[in-house]
Amino acid sequence: MTATETAPRKGTLPIRAVRIGRVSFRLNLRVVVVAAVMAAALLGAMALHVAFGGTPLPYPDVLRALLGDTTNPRTHLAVTEFRAPRMVAAVVVGASLAAAGAITQTVARNPLASPDLLGVTAGASLGAVTVLVIAGGGHAGLSGIAATVGMPAAAFAAGIVSGVAVYLLAYRRGLDSYRLVLAGLGITGLATSLTTWILTLGDVTSAAQALTWMTGSLNGKDWATVQPMAIAAVVLILAAVARGRWLLLTGFGEDTVVGLGVRIGAVRLTVLTIAVLLASIATVTAGPVAFVALASPQIARSLTAGVTPPVGVSALVGAVFVLLADTVSANALAVPLPVGVATAVLGAPFLIHLLLKYQRRLS
Repeated sequence: MTATETAPRKGTLPIRAVRIGRVSFRLNLRVVVVAAVMAAALLGAMALHVAFGGTPLPYPDVLRALLGDTTNPRTHLAVTEFRAPRMVAAVVVGASLAAAGAITQTVARNPLASPDLLGVTAGASLGAVTVLVIAGGGHAGLSGIAATVGMPAAAFAAGIVSGVAVYLLAYRRGLDSYRLVLAGLGITGLATSLTTWILTLGDVTSAAQALTWMTGSLNGKDWATVQPMAIAAVVLILAAVARGRWLLLTGFGEDTVVGLGVRIGAVRLTVLTIAVLLASIATVTAGPVAFVALASPQIARSLTAGVTPPVGVSALVGAVFVLLADTVSANALAVPLPVGVATAVLGAPFLIHLLLKYQRRLS
């Protein structure tokens, strides 16, 4: 293993070029430090999330229950079967949305280009709501396991179709970020309108169930729902981090990247597919949770002082964001609120801040 160090800019940590055998990579020490701090913050947020609830539990009791101690059956049941699945679901939702946002903002070279604005979340919601209304209303006789499996499958399929449609509409001899955002807004509007229309087809019970899901809620999560989503999210996020070098190249101009011998079209298609799948996983798990994909990558980019948001740090920031939002929304108020409401309340001012910031930059 060899390492060479480049001179750091004023106020920043150095960047090392590391070679291990035939593999070489750049090691940004500031990104490493920020990632370590955010990982510690994530552990603290996870402990806080599990310890708080209808009845606060001491941290030692929570740790003993997670380690398999069944001395207190009620505490063990509350921690392992109710609070831990919800905590893992919050981590999956936050990390998946933030990683998807970091990818789309880098590819589009636009800080506003999150899956929320590119139609992916709205498309996945359309697929899920369609199955919810059909199963609940009995239009197609779906029930039981067919409805349980059909909802995530429909959300995945609709999210992918929306992502492909946006990509095809935005592609004209290359991918233009301006067209990408416009196409995303168009697909978002279409999917939202179709979702509203489908809600009118169902009965009151199924429509109310679908509306509750559309606010972005982590209530009632169990291991059967959370485990497959967590495994898929970890695999996809690791794949995105491994493609970080190629993802960074998508931020350069078309001619520059082609001149370096990179098949930019294939790289963009690969990373955008990962982003669409991650956004669909989050939507299937908790419904459309707003602003996480928009705000988390920009917070990560500010902390690391980078040109583009790093995927790994963004995922950590997103997980902490959703964990804290769910802890507050579920416990701090007299009436518990869905986590999507809390992230929207926190995220809306951040969106206004971003818009004003870039308006000042343009003027």
